[in-house]
Amino acid sequence: MGNTKSSALSKELLEELKSNTKYSEAELCTWYQSFLKECPGGKISKEQFEGIYASFFPDANPTAYARHVFRSFDTNADGTLDFKEYIVALHLTSGGKTLQKLEWAFALYDVDGNGTISKNEIQEIVRSIFNMIPVDDQKNLPEDENTPEKRAEKIWEFFGKKENDKISEGEFIQGVMDNKDILRLIQYDEPQKIKDKLKEKRQ
Repeated sequence: MGNTKSSALSKELLEELKSNTKYSEAELCTWYQSFLKECPGGKISKEQFEGIYASFFPDANPTAYARHVFRSFDTNADGTLDFKEYIVALHLTSGGKTLQKLEWAFALYDVDGNGTISKNEIQEIVRSIFNMIPVDDQKNLPEDENTPEKRAEKIWEFFGKKENDKISEGEFIQGVMDNKDILRLIQYDEPQKIKDKLKEKRQ
């Protein structure tokens, strides 16, 4: 066999990804090949990741959001995403279980990584989400959430928090599970568009 690891997934990683995501062995192997083609070093830098996002949203400015998404997936905080982090990211944003998605959403909003979310952090993420919504679409948003400030305020009020309070992970997950409207407010929900683009790139 020799050392074929450079172009083949290790058995351990393959088994781990198969049990933790909904992807088949064939899909994972195909994705690994295209991952290595795009990133011969086996890692995606923050800049590459932002570039991938930018190609999905030509009419918007996704840089700030992409940076937050990258941070939330860079689980070992080394400034790059390896194949495992990348696949887990894809899985979570496109088809993960609700609880996993909400744990990820919490990590996304917990900008400083201290285990709680402040009102400022909510405003920061909501602002980055608004950068991705084309201006024409923003005009069609409901009156009470058509600016980042209004939307952040609506989320904050839903959790019944005072100005300087914090939201814990448990509160966040429970709150969103109890109210589908909040789920809509906290996310930029276009994973299908991204998945379709990824499929196009692979063909």
